[in-house]
This record gives sequence, C-alpha cells and structure tokens, in this order.
Amino acid sequence: MKRILIVDDVMADRRLVGGLLTRGGEYEVVEASNGREALTVFDDDSPDLVLTDLQMPELDGLQLVGILKEHAPRIPVVLMTGRGSEEIAFEAIAAGAASYVPKRALTHDLVDTIRRVLNSVDEAETDRLMMQHLEEISYVMENDTQVISTLVMQLRRMFRDMELLNESDCLRVSNAILEALQNAYFHGNLEVSSELREQEGNAYQELADERRQIDPYRDRRIRFRMRIDDEYLHFKIGDDGPGFNADALPNPTDPEFFERPHGRGVFLMKAFMDSVSFNSRGNEVTLVKSRSTEPREVVESAR
Repeated sequence: MKRILIVDDVMADRRLVGGLLTRGGEYEVVEASNGREALTVFDDDSPDLVLTDLQMPELDGLQLVGILKEHAPRIPVVLMTGRGSEEIAFEAIAAGAASYVPKRALTHDLVDTIRRVLNSVDEAETDRLMMQHLEEISYVMENDTQVISTLVMQLRRMFRDMELLNESDCLRVSNAILEALQNAYFHGNLEVSSELREQEGNAYQELADERRQIDPYRDRRIRFRMRIDDEYLHFKIGDDGPGFNADALPNPTDPEFFERPHGRGVFLMKAFMDSVSFNSRGNEVTLVKSRSTEPREVVESAR
C-alpha cells in the first residue's frame, strides 16, 4: 500500500484529505502540520508521495518542494492550492512539484491526480530498474542537431537514473559527448571548417545547412556507441567523413589557441574525460570515463 504524507497547518484540512485518500483502501497516510515537521516525518515514515499545502508557517510548501527536489528527487510532491496562491504554485511547479489540485476541487480531483502521479512514478521506476541491466547501446543517426541534443539529454538522464556518475561528472561527460557529436556533424560529415566561425555573419551554419541537403554529405551518418562495465563508461562517436590528422591538433593550452572562437571541442573532451583517442583515420573518437557516484545527502541536512 502506498504511503502519502499530508502537510497542512489546518488540522481539519488534513483530516478531510486523509479521509478522501484512505476511503478506497488504496493508500495509507501520515501527517505533518508544517514543512519543517514534514521533513522529520519524511525521514521516519518514507512516504511514496508528499501532498502539501503551499502557505504554512515555519517552512512553506514552496520551500519544502525545493528541499525534497534536491534531497529526494524520486519522491513526487503534489500541491494543494487555494485562491490567491496561483503565483506561488507556478513557482513550485517550476521548482519540481509533480502536479497540483485546487483545494476547492479536492473531493472531485484529488484521488485521480494522486493515482496518475504514482502510476507515472511506477513506470519511471520500472524503466530505471531495467536500466540497471544495461551494458551497451548504439545509435546510427542522420545529420540532425535536434537528434544530437535529444541523445545528450537522454544520456544525462541515464547517468543519473543508473547512478553511474555524480552530478558534476554527469554534466561534464554530457558536454564532452556533445562536443564529440557536434564535431562528427559539422567537421566530419559536413566538412565545415571551424575557421568559418571567425568570419562575419552566419557562414558557418549556412554552409552546414546547405550541405545537409546535397551529395555526398546528406547520406553520411553519425555512429554512437556506449558500453558500461564495472569501472568505466566507454563511448565511441564516429562519422562517415574523410577524417583528420589528430596528431596535428594545436596545443590547447597555447594562449593564442585558447582565445580562438573555435577549435576547443577536443580540449574540452580531454579536460572532462579520463581518456580521449582517435582512430588512425581520425573519423572516430573514443572517450573513457571512470564511474563516479556520491552518497545522496539525507533530508536531515536541510533542516
């Protein structure tokens, strides 16, 4: 049975909400009268969902959402909103709340809203558990920057869900992969010189857009592969372009190079990854990063 933490400074409202949730036998409830008390109950009773009022003494609903989002991001928070709290509710949704129910509609909408949110959590948890068994994925992509961005977002979410990387490394590795994919797109398959970025106007992007539509560039593909083992994450990003001489890359620490508006992709890859190497042709890069996780802070530290 799912456990729901009800947070409201008005006892009558807590009892009303508790009655609505327990009436069908689907849920059990625990209660707190403000956000600070809710943190203690959260630690003690491990709820599956937090249902909170917005306007409360000591620690309000918006602050509670922020703390739980940081320290228990997999536990959804649903808001109960009253008249005049619309602006705060919007802030709380933006801060990470999963949904909201107007207090005037609790009788009609509360149980369905809670059920939908918990079903979504269960589906996400199933996906996360399946990811724990993932060892390798691969993609073959057309020359499309939107696909590249979507892949990087998917990988970042995967790193978090599988607890492969800490938050800092999650961002750094994602950026390194983005640089490698963009290199494969612009410089590999479309053979657009990074020196065009120094010219006035938008010549760099315009040439890329043009070449996406014509032979031989339009039929070239980007290949991505990720392999996971007990210690490392291995990535291979390749393209169908002519390649380049990786040994001829300038020293990225040279002050003149560092100030250029282009050419920093490989530097960032090397800065963010444990190992960066190219094949002999120069059209495939291998990135390696050691797995990193850090203990999740308990909610106690936020009190």
